[in-house]
Amino acid sequence: MRYDGRVVKKGTLLPARDLYHEAVKRALVKEQWTITHDPLLFSYGEVNFQVDLALERLLAAQRGHEKIAIEIKSFLRSSAITDFYGALGQYLCYRLALKLSEPERRLYLAVPLNSYEKFFQTKFAEAVIAEFSISLIVYNINDEVIHLWQ
Repeated sequence: MRYDGRVVKKGTLLPARDLYHEAVKRALVKEQWTITHDPLLFSYGEVNFQVDLALERLLAAQRGHEKIAIEIKSFLRSSAITDFYGALGQYLCYRLALKLSEPERRLYLAVPLNSYEKFFQTKFAEAVIAEFSISLIVYNINDEVIHLWQ
């Protein structure tokens, strides 16, 4: 069965990819990341999860591999706070499930540069990011580059 260009098991419904999914992938590949899962499907208990991307990068020979997962968001709604609520809840649930099932993998929330500049640098967003220790990747849509790792 094919869904959104991906082959999935019969009976499994995968949500549509984020509008900027491919741009973020290309930006990460430019930074020497290897995509290992697109998407990363995993379970904890009876709950199934799908994080947009899983990647790894070879570190110094003694240190092994760095593993990350990335949830990509576009923030295209007219209300940034509504998008933020949804992204935050999803991120926190994914982070806990990954901690319990793949503790070596760090989760990041990927947000576009324009949203980062307009919303993520407000006092409220900064307080939430600090309070919940949100790891961010800020990407430039047009140049397909990572602007900031935070």
